[in-house]
Amino acid sequence: LLAIFFNAAFAKRFPPPAVMGDESIMSIKTHGTSETPVQENLRWGCDRKKADEICNFNRHWAERGGYWETTGFFSSREVAVATKNKKKQITFYDSNTGAPLFVAPRDRSFSDFVNESKKHGWPSFRDNEVVWKNVRVLPDGETVSVTGTHLGHNIPDSNGSRYCINLVSVAGIPNVGFGDLL
Repeated sequence: LLAIFFNAAFAKRFPPPAVMGDESIMSIKTHGTSETPVQENLRWGCDRKKADEICNFNRHWAERGGYWETTGFFSSREVAVATKNKKKQITFYDSNTGAPLFVAPRDRSFSDFVNESKKHGWPSFRDNEVVWKNVRVLPDGETVSVTGTHLGHNIPDSNGSRYCINLVSVAGIPNVGFGDLL
């Protein structure tokens, strides 16, 4: 009982629009913290084994800093279109379920999104780029999907919440069943 009180009393809350979640989201399921392993063919040539380890069997570790720059992300058609068309956004999908998790850039240029991400070593999203129907932030800042995929962490800075996310966690192929959840 004391542990429950202690956790509730000292749990960190992040300001809206962040949607808080609790530890039950990351409970052990059929495949680690998820019901399913990562998809077979992840976007941008992301390593499936590393993705499965980070998404489903991990709560604190990340792909190595800068990993996302070594993938096919920058040579993808999506990035070419986003770079050329200033209003084009890229949707990042859960590597387990294909649910949309982040849409970027929003209210900033693609160049600003890339520069901030490169500065920190991982794709970095802001509150308005999060698909809150599918994403939760736990009291310790761990950022997860509602189905139990570990995504990364919220590491706020002077500009507000910044979601530092593993590319392998958001390299999924869209699941048409989640299309209406953007």
